[in-house]
Amino acid sequence: MGEPFKRGERERFVGRQTELSSLYLGIELTKPEVKFGLERLKKRELTISETIFCASQRPRQNPSIRKEKPIPQNVDFPPILPKKKKKPFPIPFKKIQKAAREDKKLAQMGIEKPLEPPKSGLLVPDLIPLAYEVLDAWKVLIKGVAQLLHTIPVYGCSECSEVHVALEGHQIKDCLGPTSRDRHSLHSWVRGSIDDILVPIESYHLYDPFGRRIKHETRFEYDRIPAVVELCIQAGVDIPEYPSRRRMKPIRMIGKKVIDRGGFLEEPKPWRLGNPSTPVDFDTYRANERFPPPLSEDIPRIAQETMDAYDFVRSGVMKLMKKYTVKACGYCSEVHVGPWGHNAKFCGAFKHQWRDGKHGWQDAIVDEVFPPNCVWHVRDPRGPPLRSALKRFYGKAPAVVEVCMQAGAQVPDRYKPMMRLDIIVPESDEAKLVA
Repeated sequence: MGEPFKRGERERFVGRQTELSSLYLGIELTKPEVKFGLERLKKRELTISETIFCASQRPRQNPSIRKEKPIPQNVDFPPILPKKKKKPFPIPFKKIQKAAREDKKLAQMGIEKPLEPPKSGLLVPDLIPLAYEVLDAWKVLIKGVAQLLHTIPVYGCSECSEVHVALEGHQIKDCLGPTSRDRHSLHSWVRGSIDDILVPIESYHLYDPFGRRIKHETRFEYDRIPAVVELCIQAGVDIPEYPSRRRMKPIRMIGKKVIDRGGFLEEPKPWRLGNPSTPVDFDTYRANERFPPPLSEDIPRIAQETMDAYDFVRSGVMKLMKKYTVKACGYCSEVHVGPWGHNAKFCGAFKHQWRDGKHGWQDAIVDEVFPPNCVWHVRDPRGPPLRSALKRFYGKAPAVVEVCMQAGAQVPDRYKPMMRLDIIVPESDEAKLVA
């Protein structure tokens, strides 16, 4: 211990420490309160070390350390949008109105609209390598799914869009087909194909996305290819069968009117040049016939490669869509890659008579261009089929993830919460006892 306090020094020291403690805690003390604190401290006979410890009670946190967000155990399934209602806008409608008012104000003043690539018709050089990688991963995905379907059984309902990956179809009564009432909402299972796993979302291929819009009378003059491939082509991928115009000068716009697009060019058709386009490997058409069954020892490797290709295609499409415009109909599943939607009149969704069959274009999301097509997760493909009584205990997963998982691939952590792997499925007689 140090030297003893002289007369009066101990009281002054304790009073000073009491004031510091009160200031640290945010308490403003008056003179009677200070006196009361002095009396309490004298009774307790606090030492110097104890007083200093009270003054520096709160520990300091390091701002460089970030808390990792824990992965949730369970998440809700993707919502099923009603067919008799327009899809919600991915961008708030007030922001859309605000941007339209600003464009209209510039147009009234005669000021050109400031455009940056790719809105100006020019390519984004940084995204060209990504577009090639996405297209390569798309080819690997098609090949891998086609090979795995030779060993992994897939069933599809002949009356609705339900898909199931197992040795036999499930017995969950959720069919919404035209004859589901006669079958008590049970599905009518038939053997599935690659189109049940990778939902074919096609788009018109445009030689010049900023050129003439597709009309209803001229819709058969344009080829339809997968929307993912068309997005990669407009992002810089060169495919001889589907040429695309590459501008050297940007387009100019005032409001919604294009004042300079560099003229209209006729689209070079391969069949006009005497070179008919041959089937390419970025389409799912007859993929099961083009790719033979794999060897048994190669199935886990192919499954893991397919899983990685699926994740890369999804993340790559999301990055490309942040720059390149993709439109989707707010009522049906039609997708158009380009700054403006086409004018073909074949929308047969809710209240299409009011729109004369035209599509209600709005900004698309990644699930509309590359849909996940979620299916029920089967823990034991060789076990008993899923039942309606235990429906709330089952999880879901994207169809590609479910196929690859049953083939031996490792499931990424982001898909596990929706698969509900931590829930124990009870027996049918025990389900009534679960709260």
